[in-house]
Amino acid sequence: MRSLFFSDANTVLGKRWKDTADTVIIGGGCVGASLAYHLAKRGVKDVVLLEKSELTAGSTWHAAGLTTYYHPGINVKKIHYDSLKLYETLEAETGQAVGLHQPGSVRIATTAARVDEMKYQMTRTHWHVTEQYMVGPEKIQELFPLLNMNKVLAGLYTPGDGHIDPYSLTMALAAGARMYGAQIYNPAPVTGLRQTPDGKWDVDTPHGTIRADRVVNTAGFWAREVGKMIGLEHPTIPVHHQYVVTATVPEVKALKKELAVIRDLEGSYYLRQERDGLLFGPYEKMEKMVVQDSWVRDGVPPGFGKELFESDLDRIMEHVEMAMEMVPVLKKADIINIVSGPITYTPDLMPMVGPHHGVRNYWTAIGFGYGIIHAGGMGKFLSDWMVNGEPPYDLIECDPNRYGKYADIPFMCAKARESYGFNNVVGYPKEERFEGRPTYRTSGVYELLKDKASMGFHAGWEQPHWYYKPGDDTGYKPSFKRTNWFQPVGRECKLVMEKVGVIDLTPFGKFVVKGKDSLRLLDRLFANTMPKVGITNISHMLTPRGRVFAEVTITQLTPGEFLLITGSGSELHDLRWIEAEVSNGGYDVDISNVTDDIGVLGIAGPNARNVLQKLTEEDLSDSAFKFLHCKLIQIAGVPVRAIRISYTGELGWEMYMDQKNMAIVYQAMMEAGKDQGIDHFGTYAMSSLRLEKGFRGWGAEPGDFIGKAALQEIKAKGLKRKLSYISLDTDDIDAEGNETVWCNGKVVGNTTSGAYSYTTQQSLAFAYLPMELTSVGQKVEVELLGRRYPAVVIQEPLVLTEPTRTRLQKKAQSKA
Repeated sequence: MRSLFFSDANTVLGKRWKDTADTVIIGGGCVGASLAYHLAKRGVKDVVLLEKSELTAGSTWHAAGLTTYYHPGINVKKIHYDSLKLYETLEAETGQAVGLHQPGSVRIATTAARVDEMKYQMTRTHWHVTEQYMVGPEKIQELFPLLNMNKVLAGLYTPGDGHIDPYSLTMALAAGARMYGAQIYNPAPVTGLRQTPDGKWDVDTPHGTIRADRVVNTAGFWAREVGKMIGLEHPTIPVHHQYVVTATVPEVKALKKELAVIRDLEGSYYLRQERDGLLFGPYEKMEKMVVQDSWVRDGVPPGFGKELFESDLDRIMEHVEMAMEMVPVLKKADIINIVSGPITYTPDLMPMVGPHHGVRNYWTAIGFGYGIIHAGGMGKFLSDWMVNGEPPYDLIECDPNRYGKYADIPFMCAKARESYGFNNVVGYPKEERFEGRPTYRTSGVYELLKDKASMGFHAGWEQPHWYYKPGDDTGYKPSFKRTNWFQPVGRECKLVMEKVGVIDLTPFGKFVVKGKDSLRLLDRLFANTMPKVGITNISHMLTPRGRVFAEVTITQLTPGEFLLITGSGSELHDLRWIEAEVSNGGYDVDISNVTDDIGVLGIAGPNARNVLQKLTEEDLSDSAFKFLHCKLIQIAGVPVRAIRISYTGELGWEMYMDQKNMAIVYQAMMEAGKDQGIDHFGTYAMSSLRLEKGFRGWGAEPGDFIGKAALQEIKAKGLKRKLSYISLDTDDIDAEGNETVWCNGKVVGNTTSGAYSYTTQQSLAFAYLPMELTSVGQKVEVELLGRRYPAVVIQEPLVLTEPTRTRLQKKAQSKA
């Protein structure tokens, strides 16, 4: 057997075998080849790519090869941009043709909702480097003259879009990787992964073992098999995707220039020119699409690589008929090929990219439903992260740690069906999708609240967004404008400002850090002085370059024991960062993730103290229980960690307790609060109340934390832009974040968040603006749904927080 691979003791497959490597990449599709290329080009020595059979085997070789600058997400749009910019120059760099065509693409709107969606996307694009235009029927027909224009209202046109040959692209990336010094071995299946005590990896193959500083799983639909080697269950699942290729179409052949790629969003398909014919690919509804769930249960069949599934034209016939109506020449076209192959989905359709929680030096770049357009940019993103020690920009929506144990096989299958079937649904803000819900992650009060509220999905948890009252228009009714939740949320804000409200905050990520080095660890991790026992503060973890990695609420419970609270979507993202520092620094600490064990109830409003005081013997007065203090109290016989804090900015407490006792505490509060006007409020109201307060929490000058030097350098150089507080003169619409800000006809910045302030009756937003435009009174415009609304920079906050109001009242009384 050895003689098949070895010509001498140190040679494998005709190449010198490497026993050690900086990075071993497992999987030779376009993503793995791109990462090898980028790492080697960045000067990383000893990059090895292992491919089990041949390059492109899996999903790459049969992909339709679409390339687009467009993405609804601002961050992933950067990935697309970097990919296409690389593909435009790769042939000249490597000498390997890539077959890139760039006739542009048009997303077609045939309904009023689609037109609004395009306006919504345009508001989020002007401040981005990518070109994108909203165009009318005349321009659309010019770009695609074979289109039936009867139903076409508008289009979103992206110049430079098109398609590429996936096989040639991968070969060019591989050629570039070799050119810069990377080594590629195939066939070289990985048969085992074993971590060494110092955090390195022994990567076993039939040819020998490589000791690697880092391994990266880029194995496509084999990613689960690779993960299982080290005890991980990656939530990726193969789905069947079909596309149809026609023979020569005379009308296509007669064209003087290549057709733009079209995406008929209502028809849920893409269509492009393929030589002198057409290539057409639909996304079936979820009840018709096929999930290859047997591969999840039993593994990918041995030897599967460049095989296809049996095609099923009947399954996509509904979309074929819609395409024939939109592009009539299809009716007479002969089909010469139907390709049906596996592509990999995650539950939310976004890939899983970055270092993995719980395992040192193990990275993933898996779950790509659109690997061709993601490959170039993701390779660059990951190589920048690996070389610099931090990601070049925030891409938390692709964090591999965003899923927890709740993402089991039934959940994955349900979500894969939903994501595939909903591929081209209208992308509303505040979108909710309901398949696979609820998971096991429900709080101790979920059963009591589920029929009273519109629930949101947060990291596997169900959490009330807003609550119903008799006469309300209930249910999830998405819109680009204010919709059925607007008035009820105003009611909830009024409740918290005037009486008292209760909110379920259980989805927070929660960690307990204790041990001999706990204080030293947290001093290193956070740009703040750690609180004393019984005190809470809000602190930030920074990257080495001084960027905010996470915002965390920290309480010292007992000497050396700290409770850390982070956002629901950041749970494992933040925990991985903390645990990496523990490993790198050799800290003697114990870290427990208690997110699932501890329930959280918030109570807020001027009557909050009156309600709680009925239930505990602890003195809750201002002098005895100060803001940002924490005490262990008893409520209805249940031990509760009460922290005097509320993210509404009003008088309030957050109460942490065992999940199984949540209902007892909740019912006791609701009973005790009857005479105080107690009721519920949800996360939408909390967001509005927070924004109108505009508060931030920073501590005193801390010690030598990560990113301190970079922060000092930024301070010395001076800021170029500033996060400014602005009031908008709108009608029935509010900013969400990432909208374009204009001044004197020029793009000057972007919003980061927005909401309606029910207390002051105005629309508010935070926006990044150049320093010269940040003075109070500065007038700008914010684009919302294609219209520029007047806005002005205002003094923050509009509404003072309760602690500030109380302090000012006491000061005024003392002077009187």
